[in-house]
Amino acid sequence: MKKLFTAAALVGLSAAASAQGTVNVICSVQAEWCNVIATVYARTTGTRINMSLKGSGEALAQLIAEKDNPKTDIWFGGTGDPHLQAAEQGLTLEYKSPTLAHLHPWAQQQARQSGYRTVGIYSGPLGFGYNPELLAKKKLPVPKTWADLLKPEYKGDIQVANPASSGTAYTMIATLVQLMGEDKAFDYLKALHRNVGQYTRSGTGPIKAVARGETAVSISFVHDGPGEKMQGFPVETITPSDGTGAEIGSMSIIKGARNLEAAKKFYEWALTPGAQELGAANKQFQLPSNANAKLDPRIPDFKKIRFINYDYAKYGASAERRRLIARWEKDVNSLPR
Repeated sequence: MKKLFTAAALVGLSAAASAQGTVNVICSVQAEWCNVIATVYARTTGTRINMSLKGSGEALAQLIAEKDNPKTDIWFGGTGDPHLQAAEQGLTLEYKSPTLAHLHPWAQQQARQSGYRTVGIYSGPLGFGYNPELLAKKKLPVPKTWADLLKPEYKGDIQVANPASSGTAYTMIATLVQLMGEDKAFDYLKALHRNVGQYTRSGTGPIKAVARGETAVSISFVHDGPGEKMQGFPVETITPSDGTGAEIGSMSIIKGARNLEAAKKFYEWALTPGAQELGAANKQFQLPSNANAKLDPRIPDFKKIRFINYDYAKYGASAERRRLIARWEKDVNSLPR
């Protein structure tokens, strides 16, 4: 923790130690990361931070419910689609950070597409997690393409989250639709359904199951693998060679924020390299959006991954998300396995 405080000070945060006030934050990344953000920010700025930990879907539901009387100032993290939906529904505030020029192009694009009502703070590619010990025991090959997951030998040995509750799984559907075309993607999902042993509620559930030997393969964000491996679990990750998508974790200031100036200060802090490096320091290995952030070697190398040209604006829209999830429920989840 002392190292984290030192890192924060080195990026100039200690200069703001005289800051006063309160900021209310919904945090949609992992609990350890949220807690360190709260501790470091409070100690280095003197600002009281009230942090609530919620998944991105739950966070969006709260913002909708509190639209006429917001109790939140800023929303940090979670898949970008709900942030884009919040922007679409006028729940978030337009704000152009002076730090934008220092961010990767994908983060700047997220800001532009939302009318500057959200911004990318990290990105992570979609791929497969696998347990090499379990694959060897069952004499199963490592899956390398989307088509590999349809092989009959994987029946019952694949886990993926439910897209109705998971941004990870919705990213999978949107990726496949853009990669194959919608009808072929749903034919694929129907075939995949036969091999899925369980649809979990959480996007991180499947790779945790892989790590613990409960299933052989998961469809997951690959940045979730190294943290499990650091705990001693046998887990590896791979991205499909035929192309994949990525999440853009985002941050938004809430329209009607009671502590607007405090929210802007937190927003600017969260875009600094030092603040973004706290992710890897807490075993979260997404790619930070600030191009000047130092990268942990366990962060996926984006240059080695074949990405599709993911249309975040289209597939982040509320109507498109509802439509695709409804089709998945009707055409895929209703089928026997």
